[in-house]
Amino acid sequence: VTLRSSLRPGDVGRLISLHGWIYDKECGYDHTFEGYVCKTFYDFLESYSPQKDKVWFLEDGGQMVGAIAIVEHTAEKAQLRWFILHPDYRGLGLGSRLMEKAMAHCREKGYRSVFLLTTKDQQTAIRMYEKAGFQKVSEQDEDMWGKHLTELIYEWHPDETHERR
Repeated sequence: VTLRSSLRPGDVGRLISLHGWIYDKECGYDHTFEGYVCKTFYDFLESYSPQKDKVWFLEDGGQMVGAIAIVEHTAEKAQLRWFILHPDYRGLGLGSRLMEKAMAHCREKGYRSVFLLTTKDQQTAIRMYEKAGFQKVSEQDEDMWGKHLTELIYEWHPDETHERR
């Protein structure tokens, strides 16, 4: 398994496909979720700048098996996005490796806050977010992606002390 952080043609399409497949299989999200992911990537690519945005890709034999990104909103605020890992590669420490890379980048860039959006049904990811120091700041029930979900917003502030759980 190799890790790289350069964005190449085809990467986004492969990540959209991975998101669609995993979230259908594991969560029962419908086609509108894949449309949502497409839109988020479209918006990202419209303003992508390697000086302010960073994406890490995990590959095995040329296959995309995981990713994480930090998208800058302002010089002080960024968003963690598209954290995903193929089920066959879970439990090997690869998700933690991706999270560590992303959070080290946030510290290097000097962000005062980083936020992420997730849903309550993503308990494994939530445990990783909380271990990294993210704290839930809001939740709201929504009908989306063919389901009734609770959307959560988490934030991380590097100047606050966080205990590892």
